Amino acid sequence: MMAWPGKKLAVWAITPKGAELALQVKEKWGHADVFLSAALDVEAEFKTFTSFSQSLEIMFSRYEGHYFIMATGIVVRLIATLLKDKTTDPAVVAGDEAGRFVISLVSGHIGGANELARELAAALGAQPVITTSTDVNEAPGIDIIARDLGLYIENTHAVKHLSMAYLQGRALPLHDPYNLVRSHIPGKLIEESGMFSSTRSGLFVDYEVRDLPGQVLILRPKCLVAGLGCRRGVPKEELESFIRGVFKAHRLSIHSLAGIVSVDLKKNEPGLNQLATDLGAPIHFYSTDQLNRVKTVPHPSFLVGRHIGVKSVCEAAAILATGRNHLIVPKQTNRTATLAIAVKPFTSWAQGRATRLICPAGL
Repeated sequence: MMAWPGKKLAVWAITPKGAELALQVKEKWGHADVFLSAALDVEAEFKTFTSFSQSLEIMFSRYEGHYFIMATGIVVRLIATLLKDKTTDPAVVAGDEAGRFVISLVSGHIGGANELARELAAALGAQPVITTSTDVNEAPGIDIIARDLGLYIENTHAVKHLSMAYLQGRALPLHDPYNLVRSHIPGKLIEESGMFSSTRSGLFVDYEVRDLPGQVLILRPKCLVAGLGCRRGVPKEELESFIRGVFKAHRLSIHSLAGIVSVDLKKNEPGLNQLATDLGAPIHFYSTDQLNRVKTVPHPSFLVGRHIGVKSVCEAAAILATGRNHLIVPKQTNRTATLAIAVKPFTSWAQGRATRLICPAGL
């Protein structure tokens, strides 16, 4: 669940009463930024705008949520051209200036607009208005489950097929070998012995790439760690082509990449650091002493040992990061880099709480 009082929220108002309500939100949630029309005569700390549409265009993606205190018709027209994708758009809620209702308008699930509407309504004594079918019918919101568990949704178009089946009470096949989502879906909606087919939906939760029908929703756990060694000055593009090629050859999803690890001698390699940024993966560096403590390296290199003082970079780093002796992909090489891949251990929280991933290296 999202905790909105700690997130970046913009509150917008264009009338005197709307401004009063916006400032009430500011009092309750000190982190919220209030945007008021410059035409209003208000004595308080807030940001002003003269052109509503221009200001909103600049600020829209800078905030995790927006609360518009005005008619929903105004809001719909303003945000229509700013919306890009339900997986990345900020939460948008709207409400009347009397503070009677708070309406979840856009990004109800992944963006957290439903939760924002509920929390704002509770703070203001208003009525939250939630219209998403799964919430109204108390069916599992699989996109919310995925978000809260840190699972990457690989094919968002399949969410609607899964949700419709759950709304109709139809059990679906579930592939979840690490029991990441099973406890969050009622047992009556899980078809244990079911097989995926092209005529219905299903849920596949794994880092392995398989040929699946289009209606099967694919969720990727962030659990793969790439140990990466490279020569000095290797371009980012060359490293990315290499790592993507290895993932593809071993039928692993790049969306399950949890982090990149290497030796600290590579800390200032522009290509390596840019690769981590572009893939959205944290990067961690180990000292040669730390890497040399790994005694189970399958493919040590004595040549590398003579050059940089460590017998293994990619394999030792991947093993160190995951605490695993087993590598799902042992050392792969090309002319400028080496790569090994290990999987982080899956650990369940006590008392049936959400299943999470842990990494000894703190990735």
